[in-house]
Amino acid sequence: MTAVYRLLDASGNRAREGLRVIEDAVRMVRNDGWFSRELKELRHRLTTALRMLPEEALLASRDTPNDVGTHITIMSETMRGSANDVIAAAFKRLQESLRSLEEYGKIINGYFASRIEAIRYQSYTLEKAVRIGQFSQTTLEGRVLYLLLTEKLCHRPVGQTLREALRAGVGIVQIREKSMSDRRLLDHTRLVLDLAHEYDALVIMNDRPDLATLTQADGIHVGQDELTIAQVRQIAGPRPLVGVSTHSLQQAEAAVIEGASYIGVGPTFPTTTKEFVEYAGLEYVREVAREIDLPAYAIGGITTENAAEVVAAGATRLAVSSAICSAKEPYDAANQLLEILNGG
Repeated sequence: MTAVYRLLDASGNRAREGLRVIEDAVRMVRNDGWFSRELKELRHRLTTALRMLPEEALLASRDTPNDVGTHITIMSETMRGSANDVIAAAFKRLQESLRSLEEYGKIINGYFASRIEAIRYQSYTLEKAVRIGQFSQTTLEGRVLYLLLTEKLCHRPVGQTLREALRAGVGIVQIREKSMSDRRLLDHTRLVLDLAHEYDALVIMNDRPDLATLTQADGIHVGQDELTIAQVRQIAGPRPLVGVSTHSLQQAEAAVIEGASYIGVGPTFPTTTKEFVEYAGLEYVREVAREIDLPAYAIGGITTENAAEVVAAGATRLAVSSAICSAKEPYDAANQLLEILNGG
């Protein structure tokens, strides 16, 4: 039995170490308050479960000087390219250790093993959310201005409006057309994709994973009453970005844990493009800026006149529609919004 306790002791130490490495990165590197609390809670659950094992037996069985594994090192373990690589390795270390705790723990205490199993499953969910956040930060780096393109709102022809916005530096375009027939929307999407990709911009389909798949758009955006992220993935697969509109911190947290690539944060102000009973306002922008590291686009009634207020509340990304589409000079409007985002 000494050998089993020795294995459980080593696995418990590895699991705690791996979890601490992840928590430190999320807290110190990503400044993500919500994820930090989730990981701290997981660490507390692990510590509580490990207390079910007799500490004296674990310590008595420990034999670090004679552990043959301490002298075995492979080259990949001595190098990490970035903080993201450290996090990825730490998650695997955590999960492998939890599996050992679970399997060998069955010899000592079946209830302990079941507690570890639940912690292991939760670690998979958190890994998905943390790693998707990492990928999203990389994919969306520098794409701070997001245009919701609606043809009927455009002061100029939609193609001209789009080109001017892209030329100014819009990094993401969402096709938001609620009244177009499917065939026309399909053709329209392909034209938008061709033009956007000339400027290295991404194209997101609003609430149509089927058409996004047909056209190979870069992503899909859904609201709270539309398809879930999991349902979108069933249709469109793992490749596209999936954005989610959120109106409260609870919804934002749920979107993160479900694997959203980014979130919309709003409505910030009253808007002419969509009706809301209540407006989340600038306070919600502040909450997300404090708590969520996932790329977040403030949205709703944002114009060149009030965008500075939104940025002052903590927003680092903006999503607009009429502010660019309805402008007489779309290039100037987009350029002005980018200047505000960049502190100009």
